[in-house]
Amino acid sequence: MSGKLTELEAMVVPIVEALGYRCWGIEYLSQGRHTLLRVYIDHDDGISVEACAEVSRQVSAVLDVEDPITGDYTLEVSSPGMDRPLFTLEQFADHVGEQAKIRLRVPYEGRRNFQGVIRGVEGDEIILQVDEHEYLLPIDSIDKSNIIPRF
Repeated sequence: MSGKLTELEAMVVPIVEALGYRCWGIEYLSQGRHTLLRVYIDHDDGISVEACAEVSRQVSAVLDVEDPITGDYTLEVSSPGMDRPLFTLEQFADHVGEQAKIRLRVPYEGRRNFQGVIRGVEGDEIILQVDEHEYLLPIDSIDKSNIIPRF
């Protein structure tokens, strides 16, 4: 995890929790002059547009004072949704048996993209079954992962 992301999490998570929500995860994407900070919030009763606006106002106020992001940035606050991204080992463990798409930062066995069933967590690795093969994917090598919703 990058130092900037760790710094932002240390600022944002307490704000989200103080407002009564869970911070599901944070994405920090900086590409040239375009920076995006995406904050996913969750609650047992779901997330409304008003909840996102409330968290956005509070997080924005703190970021304006602390100024951890140089230059202009876009702040997005949303629920994780049905195709929720997975950030932590605990989140993967909570979704055992579900289909997921995982993209790695660097290729593993010649590929970066995997789609399969989450079978569990072992140490700091995710067990993903793709067809008849099980892969152990280190959480630190995962660039992006999402649940594939079932309808």
